[in-house]
Amino acid sequence: MNIFSDFETRIKNTLETLDLVKEKRGEVDFARVTVEPPRDATHGDVATNAAMVLSKPLGTNPRALADIIAAALKGDPDISEVSVAGPGFINIRLSTGYWQRLLATVIELGTGYGRSTLGAGHKANVEYVSANPTGPMHVGHCRGAVVGDALANLMQFAGYDVTKEYYINDAGGQIDVLARSVFLRYREALGEQIGAIPEGLYPGDYLVPVGEALAAEFGPRLLAMPEDEWMPVIKDKSIAAMMALIRSDLDALNVHHDVFFSERTLHADGAARIRQAINDLTFKGHVYRGTLPPPKGQLPEDWEDREQTLFRSTEVGDDIDRPLIKSDGSYTYFAADVAYFKDKFDRGFDEMIYVLGADHGGYVKRLEAVARGVSEGKAKLTVLLCQLVKLYRNGEPVKMSKRSGDFVTLREVVDEVGRDSVRFMMLYRKSSEPLDFDFAKVTEQSKDNPVFYVQYAHARCMSVFRQAREAFPDLDTATLDFAGATGFISDPNELQLVAKLAEYPRIVEAAAIAQEPHRLAFYLYDLASSFHAHWNKGKEQPELRFVNDRNRELSVARLGLVHAVASVLKSGLSITGTAAPEEMR
Repeated sequence: MNIFSDFETRIKNTLETLDLVKEKRGEVDFARVTVEPPRDATHGDVATNAAMVLSKPLGTNPRALADIIAAALKGDPDISEVSVAGPGFINIRLSTGYWQRLLATVIELGTGYGRSTLGAGHKANVEYVSANPTGPMHVGHCRGAVVGDALANLMQFAGYDVTKEYYINDAGGQIDVLARSVFLRYREALGEQIGAIPEGLYPGDYLVPVGEALAAEFGPRLLAMPEDEWMPVIKDKSIAAMMALIRSDLDALNVHHDVFFSERTLHADGAARIRQAINDLTFKGHVYRGTLPPPKGQLPEDWEDREQTLFRSTEVGDDIDRPLIKSDGSYTYFAADVAYFKDKFDRGFDEMIYVLGADHGGYVKRLEAVARGVSEGKAKLTVLLCQLVKLYRNGEPVKMSKRSGDFVTLREVVDEVGRDSVRFMMLYRKSSEPLDFDFAKVTEQSKDNPVFYVQYAHARCMSVFRQAREAFPDLDTATLDFAGATGFISDPNELQLVAKLAEYPRIVEAAAIAQEPHRLAFYLYDLASSFHAHWNKGKEQPELRFVNDRNRELSVARLGLVHAVASVLKSGLSITGTAAPEEMR
């Protein structure tokens, strides 16, 4: 139950009854009428801009129109007070009975409260991580992994049919480098002294076990083969080993994909799927033969001063046209991007989201142009860029990892502070802003550590039920009718907590629309803060405590409130991919 949608409907229905509106109904558009929380919570529970946006088409003063609307709204039994502020904002305070019924709804729906039909079953593909299979995941991949996974969870909760996808970049020069690096470790495993790792190869110790596994499987047989024979074998074995390592890293972070899409499948059978995608663009009039002027600054790898097959991407929003086929007949890397998008579109997705690192900013316009060209505007593509993560320990920068050779691995971070801390903190800042991650801060047991503060709120909720069973030994909390007892919830402090719960459905929908899962993390912290604040008031005012051993009925009602808070915390933590512990020591 979204109270803001509920009262938006009520207000619009009320507007329809006004004589002033009836006279000019054909000239009035309610689309800009919104209902939101007031900027200052002391002004009311919901606020509307109706008078501000309708006064001009109705030919009246905003303040005068606000007075008319306010008078009409006072007839709603669920509204206890209506006031007009400033030039015409209308603030509304809801009745105790309304909050009690809302609380009953939250209790009945449990962790399903806030689930939305916003997505209407639209098929959405969220592609994230997609790290090159050349080594373990580093902390830079971590943020995109968490943002993508949480966004996919959020959209699913908001009613989308979501597929989580990983694009395996297993074609191209970096795989050749990987194979040669592994072959070196294979020789090492056979007893050869390889010395320092040559420049240009991957130096990390993570390749040592791969070389040892090859030595155990093949013995020295690969040494007798020319490169064109051992290269395909080493490539397959290396990619498989790296993907097993990456899947293990992702599992440690509680990230699980539905689809792992191999780039090599696009190049199979003479690159038939790439050729088909280019033919499709050609049929739609987006492909031509021509030359490109040299771009300003550093020349990209795919630029040639000769005639090529080009995508007319400037006609669909790009800055420059893009090469698809080089003058020698080989396909560009961008051509594979086109084929990959077409594959997604052919699978029925009408919304594609790419979660990429900040260094991929130059890809945004070209990918959006591909979406317009391939789908002819029928599919939506969004690129979300995740800014860098800087690691600190007590304010000091963290040194690089010995295992990886030149970066800190994701697994090292997860093993040290736990996946819950990593996941929640990766969401506790907008992904388009840089993030400082301090190992010391994220393990503190204090209000300044958001993940601890939120999880502690859920654990506290569970402790209230243990207290209740101690106060009332015969109380079976599993069978209590919490929803039927909400009529006892009337203290203003308790109603404020219910009002905070009421924001959850709106937060879910707004975060899904904006594709900003950090909003959910912020909300969970605010809810936890409200709960902890109410808990602390109980220390000073015993009559506010959740369990009162002298008033069983009131205790049951308050247990219902605690159950509702716990349900929303658990629901939100689940979307972020974070656990909701029942105890914290």
